[in-house]
Amino acid sequence: MKLKERDQKHLWHPLKQHQLQPESMAIVKAKGCVLTDENGKEYIDAISSWYTCMFGHCNDYIIEKTYQQMQQLDQIMFSDFTHEPAVKLSEELIKILPKGQNRIFFNDNGSTAVEAAIKMALQYYFNQGEKRNTFIAFEGGFHGDTFGAMSVSGLSVYNGPFEDFLMDVKRIPVPNGENRNEILSLLKQYHQEEKIAGFIYEPLIQGAAGMKIHDAEGLHTILDYCKTNDILTIADEVMTGFGKTGKFFASDHIPTKPDIICLSKALTVGLIPMAITSCTEKIYEAFLSNDISKGFFHCHTYSANPIACATAIAGIELLQTEEIQNSILRISRMHSDFKNEIKNHSKVLSVRNMGVIFALDLNVKMERYGDLRDKLLQFFMDRGIFLRPLGNTIYIQVPYVISDDQLKRIYQTIKESLGQL
Repeated sequence: MKLKERDQKHLWHPLKQHQLQPESMAIVKAKGCVLTDENGKEYIDAISSWYTCMFGHCNDYIIEKTYQQMQQLDQIMFSDFTHEPAVKLSEELIKILPKGQNRIFFNDNGSTAVEAAIKMALQYYFNQGEKRNTFIAFEGGFHGDTFGAMSVSGLSVYNGPFEDFLMDVKRIPVPNGENRNEILSLLKQYHQEEKIAGFIYEPLIQGAAGMKIHDAEGLHTILDYCKTNDILTIADEVMTGFGKTGKFFASDHIPTKPDIICLSKALTVGLIPMAITSCTEKIYEAFLSNDISKGFFHCHTYSANPIACATAIAGIELLQTEEIQNSILRISRMHSDFKNEIKNHSKVLSVRNMGVIFALDLNVKMERYGDLRDKLLQFFMDRGIFLRPLGNTIYIQVPYVISDDQLKRIYQTIKESLGQL
């Protein structure tokens, strides 16, 4: 029996309506930028398996570093112990994080990194005798699937059944270069009417919204207002972190730095799940007290797993190499050339790129998870390209190790798909 047939007996896949889409493709091998299915067919992974495998699948250097750690220390609870991989990861990460970050808190995944950030912000004020219960977030944002993360997200396709159970969140438009006064007016209104604990945002690029890029100066204005008015700022860099925007972090493009940062996905380069919520020393100090209840009582069983930490260290080492930095520049230039080539196509509504991220919106009405979108996904897979459209948005986020020929093949397949539309 085929693997994909065995899959149907017991498994429940995410983001899938099994009544309409009963089968899932069976992948048996991955190396570099190539996935291989159970029939031996190969596919270029053009989205780095949800933005995780940025140094390619089964990277030899990362595997070796991980294997070395597996022989030394596997899992140890982090509430009562510490270990070399966690300490070293904190040291290496602080070196490259945006200025001001000084404390590292471990989580399991992107949603729980956001969950911890929300709880940090709420308790930061609670510990000082002040109750704040409202957050500000962008329209169309996405921050995860746990309840706090859902609350601050703005995509009802994921949150619809749960909206009656979510936290109080006030939304503002993303800055587009022309709506700065409108946003500031809303911020002032919310600040006067509500007890605002924090502003959470995806810096510069909203991933699940369709890789929408917003105005850096406008975001700086929002952050500056929050800093001036004692509103904590939380940068969700789960998708944007570790080089994807051309800098180590998207927050590096903006003068005003966040108080809290959420990290996951490429943090452990697609090998082992782990996440981090980092913060400034000022926030950490608000939890120091002779009163034990003022401590941050939030914990995950696999917090700071030594193997995951070793994997993350290896990824940070690779990220800083001249080879990878040059590759990010190479991919960015190729994306820019492709953007100029395709931007005037009759089926293209808009196109944008930043670092290794490229996206185009089709001039075609399409549901986020509808029949036409599914046909487009199948079109790409039939031609050996794993691209996963977000409604009418086709986006690319390739591993840094992709070759020019592989990238050109992705571009060519996208052009072919426009002809089919």
